Amino acid sequence: MLKIILLTHSREMDRANNTGQLVKHVLGDSARVVEWHRKHPDAELLAAIEAGLVGLVFPSNDESISEKVSEIPKRLLYLVIIDATWQEARKMYNQSPYLKALPKVSLVSAPKSIYPLRRNQIEGGLCTAECVIHLLTESENVIEAQQLSQLLMTFIGIEASVLTGNKR
Repeated sequence: MLKIILLTHSREMDRANNTGQLVKHVLGDSARVVEWHRKHPDAELLAAIEAGLVGLVFPSNDESISEKVSEIPKRLLYLVIIDATWQEARKMYNQSPYLKALPKVSLVSAPKSIYPLRRNQIEGGLCTAECVIHLLTESENVIEAQQLSQLLMTFIGIEASVLTGNKR
């Protein structure tokens, strides 16, 4: 099972529209929420990074710096997803040298976001739950991907047929 570390901005912890909570609900112990602190990074996360066990899910059009999810080296046990608004995520990344040094994993052929609850989204950007759904699907954890997808649809009030493109 794919293990996810949600590196979460402190403001996200109390936001009602945070989809990281859905990820934790579906994945249980396979997802760990780590609150980001610029000056005091999580010791357990740093230890896993130093051991070479962590990759960072990173939006990129530059295929040369990224690996496909299906090609993640066996040595990577965890994938970090920055759980924040896009503006906060950029700041977190820029202020965390340990994130910049991680192997980057990008989502290939990710679908367009259906998450309508935030403004100022970047083109091609996904919410945290959508990102994890795509990662789970790519890594053949289909049951968990379906569970998370259904939970996200309920969370934002969209019927399954809208997401899948199926007509009734």
